[in-house]
Amino acid sequence: MLPYWRLSGYYFFYFAFIGAFSPYFTLYLQSLSFSAADIAILMSLMQVMRVVAPNLWGWLADRLGARMPIVRLSAFASLAGFALFFQTTSFEGIFVGMAIMGFFWSAALPLVESLTFSHLAGQSGRYGNIRLWGSIGFIVAVLGIGHALTWLPVDSQLWMTAALLGGIAVLAMSVPEAPRPPHHHDTPGLSAVLGRRDVRALLGGAFFMSAAHGALYIFYSILLVDAGYSKAFVGWMWTLGVVAEIGVFMLMPRLTHRFGLRQILLVAFVAAVLRFAMIGWGVSSLAVLVFAQLLHGATFGAYHAASIAAVNQWFPGRLQARGQAIYGSLSFGAGGMLGGLISGYTWDWIGAAWTFTLGSVFGLMGLVFIWRGWREESEQEEQHA
Repeated sequence: MLPYWRLSGYYFFYFAFIGAFSPYFTLYLQSLSFSAADIAILMSLMQVMRVVAPNLWGWLADRLGARMPIVRLSAFASLAGFALFFQTTSFEGIFVGMAIMGFFWSAALPLVESLTFSHLAGQSGRYGNIRLWGSIGFIVAVLGIGHALTWLPVDSQLWMTAALLGGIAVLAMSVPEAPRPPHHHDTPGLSAVLGRRDVRALLGGAFFMSAAHGALYIFYSILLVDAGYSKAFVGWMWTLGVVAEIGVFMLMPRLTHRFGLRQILLVAFVAAVLRFAMIGWGVSSLAVLVFAQLLHGATFGAYHAASIAAVNQWFPGRLQARGQAIYGSLSFGAGGMLGGLISGYTWDWIGAAWTFTLGSVFGLMGLVFIWRGWREESEQEEQHA
């Protein structure tokens, strides 16, 4: 039977941690008087680890024939790395804590995504109904901590975030392993799959989509607070984006059936081009900020759901864990690292507006990758797969 609530609970706490960490840890680092470049370096360590670690963990999972032992190890080791933040406020100490946490934390999601599809066993359309609980967890954390920080000191978020990491560990202990997909002799090898033009197009587009989000994930909260908005408002703006994301997840089965994955991705990249320019130049307008956050439903929700569905189809059998790891490494890892580091250096140099405009440029580059590399005939094959 599908362990719906245990998988959903894991996603809830996993993304609740992101809702606590991504929007507010940068404000904590800013309170320690770190520069924009220092903040970008520290936050990008999570992406640096996602370049290498998921492939290592994916290879180990294939060798072991099991995923959950690694997911459980990653949960407890991530909590141990985060505990270092309670011991030091130095750049070097936080750097070490981020490196340890990032190395182990990056192991989990590609393996859990692969595990979820194994549990779904032909019911991949139900993925969105499970994954939306991650979005709900994000909302609960980002709103709750945003309001709490209006009357608590900014470093109090450390305890709240650590509690969520503890929740990940508890749920990791409850999620059951799933049978590995059979590996048929006629299944193509990894190099053959990576040699496909449409696969390379998706991975290249994913790299640039994550790069486009680099400034958002590191500096969006700082942008709003510097513009005079409250921390509670910051929480509401992050929440608005995730509400849009939830709506898209719920509609994905119908959207995929009607339009196909390629068309959904093309729309998502167009939305990214618009969204980041609007954030950069329209921060003083509430209407512009609201509309830009609603586009998160496309630039993350539709994009991510369509991407992992394509990866699940193109990397069959025992290649699933490796495929999800490669996708995560190139997109959230390498792409997120590039976008985050560049935004850290451009923030003080050319300003917030042009830094977010650079995100639009990355989105445009990803759009070109998908449009030129993933041809219509590949889309027709995908729809009939």
